[in-house]
Amino acid sequence: MNPRIYPTLLTAALVVAGASGLRISAAADASKAGGTLTGKDALGDWATDAPGVRRKITVAELAAPYDTPSAKNNPKIVKRPEGAWPKAPEGFEVTEFVTGLNNPRVIARAPNGDLFIAESRANRVRVLRDADGDGKPELNQVFATDLARPFGIAFYPVGPDPKYVYVGNTDSVVRFPYQNGDTKARGDAETVVKDIPSGNEQVGGGGHWTRDLEFSPDGKTLYVSVGSRSNVDDDKSETRRADILAFDPDGKNERIYASGIRNPVGLATHPKTGQLWTSVNERDGLGDNLVPDYITHVEPGGFYGWPWYYIGGNHDPRHDGKHPELKNKAIVPDVLLQSHSASLDLTFYNGEQFPEAYRNDAFASEHGSWNRSHRTGYKVIRVPMNDGKATGEYEDFLVGFVTNDGDVWGRPVGVAVAKDGALMVTDDGSGTVWRVAYTGKK
Repeated sequence: MNPRIYPTLLTAALVVAGASGLRISAAADASKAGGTLTGKDALGDWATDAPGVRRKITVAELAAPYDTPSAKNNPKIVKRPEGAWPKAPEGFEVTEFVTGLNNPRVIARAPNGDLFIAESRANRVRVLRDADGDGKPELNQVFATDLARPFGIAFYPVGPDPKYVYVGNTDSVVRFPYQNGDTKARGDAETVVKDIPSGNEQVGGGGHWTRDLEFSPDGKTLYVSVGSRSNVDDDKSETRRADILAFDPDGKNERIYASGIRNPVGLATHPKTGQLWTSVNERDGLGDNLVPDYITHVEPGGFYGWPWYYIGGNHDPRHDGKHPELKNKAIVPDVLLQSHSASLDLTFYNGEQFPEAYRNDAFASEHGSWNRSHRTGYKVIRVPMNDGKATGEYEDFLVGFVTNDGDVWGRPVGVAVAKDGALMVTDDGSGTVWRVAYTGKK
C-alpha cells in the first residue's frame, strides 16, 4: 500500500463511549478531501483518531476567543487495560521494547546506536542497548544521576565520534565526558550553562520546566528551548523565557535565536535542509479550540507572537491594545495542531526501514490535553514533508492510549529513530518504551 494514498480508513461509523454518552466519530469521513479532515472536522477529539487519519487546520479554522468555556479536564491515568495496545497504520508492528521506567521523557540515539532516556522525575539518564537487534535491550542501566529534572540530550561534537553527552536540566545545561559505548558517565558533570531560567518553584522559577537541546549541523551552535513561566503574563518574570536560546558549545555567547514561542518543548534539525524545527505548546484559557499547538521551522530572529498575539497577528484579548507594532511581525507556523494537544518531542525519520514515502518526514508526540472539554492528543503524529517543507497536514500514526471511558493509560513523550530504523516512543503514562517497526512490503 502506498502510505501517501489512503482508501476509506474506517467503517461508516465508529461508536465510542465518552463522558457525554455514545458519540459517532467523524473519523469515518476521513476519506473526504483526499483522506484529510478539514474545516471544523479537523478540530475533532480523541474519538476521531485512527491510524492514517489526516487533518489540515488553517487560520480560517481559528475559533473566536471564549467561543467555548475554558475547561479543566485533567486525564485520569489508569493501568493499561487487558488487551489495550497502541495502534499504528497497516504494515507496522508495535512491540514493547522495555517497561517499568520512571517517567521516561526524551529519548536520543547515540552514534553507536545506544538509546539514552531522560527519566525526569528520578533525576537521571538511562542507557539501553539492543546489540543483537531482537527488539529487546540486553543492556539497561543508569548512565548518570543527581540531575535536576533532565529532559534534552545531545551528543557533541556532531558526527560519529562524540566526546561529550549534553543534558538539559531545568535550570542548567551540563555535559559528561563520553566515548561511544559508554554505559556509565566516565566523569563528573561539567556545567556549561549555569543560569537558565528555572522550572523549579523552590528557586524562584516555575512554569514550563523542560529544556530540550539541539546542535546546529556545523556544531557551532547549541540551541536550548525555554518555555514561559506563565500562561500569558508579560512581566519581568518572563525574561529569557518563551524563547529558543543559542550558545556556543562551551556555553558562552548567549543570544536569542527566536522569541514569542510559549513553550518550544521539542527541537530537531531537518536532515536535508539543516533547518531547526520546534514542537510547541500554545496558551490556554481561550476555549476548546484556541490556541492551536503547532510544529514549525524556526526563522532566525523570528517572533511567533506570545503573549500578545497568536498564529500570526491575532491579538490575545487579555493583552488588548498592547504592542501594535508587533502585529505584522508575528509568524504563522507551518503546521497547526488540535488545540491543547500538548505537543512535546520531535524527530525526523532518517532511517531506511520505513517505506520511502516516510523519509525525512517529522514525527511528534502529543502528550494530551487537560484544558479541553473533549480530549485531544495522546498519540504520535506524522508531519509529511515535500522537499523539506511541511504540507500543512498531519497524520495520526500511533493511537490507542485512551480508553472507551475517556481515561488514559499512556502518554507519548519522546520520539527517536533507532539504528535499525524503527521508531522508538517513550510513554510516561505506563513507563514504557514502544518500538514501531515496518513489517509490510516496502
